[in-house]
Amino acid sequence: MLERYKTIYLSPHLDDAVLSCGGRIYLETAVSHPVLIVTPMAGEPAPDLQLSAFAQELHQRWELPQDAVRARRAEDVAACQILGADYLHWDIPDCVYRTDPATGEPCYPTWESIITTQHPTDEATIAYLVQQLSQLPPADEIVVPLTAGNHVDHRLVRQAAERVFGPTQLCYYEDYPYAAEEGAVTAVLTPNFHATQIELTETAVAAKIEAIWAYISQRSTFFDSHAGLERMIHSYTTQVGGERYWRITNP
Repeated sequence: MLERYKTIYLSPHLDDAVLSCGGRIYLETAVSHPVLIVTPMAGEPAPDLQLSAFAQELHQRWELPQDAVRARRAEDVAACQILGADYLHWDIPDCVYRTDPATGEPCYPTWESIITTQHPTDEATIAYLVQQLSQLPPADEIVVPLTAGNHVDHRLVRQAAERVFGPTQLCYYEDYPYAAEEGAVTAVLTPNFHATQIELTETAVAAKIEAIWAYISQRSTFFDSHAGLERMIHSYTTQVGGERYWRITNP
């Protein structure tokens, strides 16, 4: 890591920042502004973990029966290299791998549980995130998930970032592709949020698309083809005027 960054992006998972902010990241690094993408939930599952049925289904969809996290980290490295960003992978397991230490049961056994609950044991996850975030190098701006879509890992990262930096020091990104769902963004806004559009050049949009495409395991979840990815990104870019970010004033 460098001693200081222009911008640090907090990406709960190995693709969130690129999916949501890839155009802005490209624009920054293109003019030699140093950028760091931090992925907290990039840790390996416990070696003796019995995967839940939901986690097994995800591995099948990703076509990664073995070493799924290692493969996904490699995809993230490739995507960050396309955009010219530094990267940092922390060791918190994705929510689908976290278990209740008292019972051994999965904390989030279904998609519904991921977007509607926050397991009590994740208070410790937030505390760990606070500790880790406090040790990051200084940056002009910290960019964090707005939590459109309500994914628990996005919520945990936002909560921890607000404890460390304070909401007025943060810039919030629209969690794509959840943000493209009708009402997903407005559902998490309060009146003191104000939007800023970042206009994207055609080159920036193209770089963002190629970086997203580097997440090979995630293609089947989000896109039917490269052309489909292009259509989706161009559509959302047109809809929001590039990429849209939010800041809080007078909390």
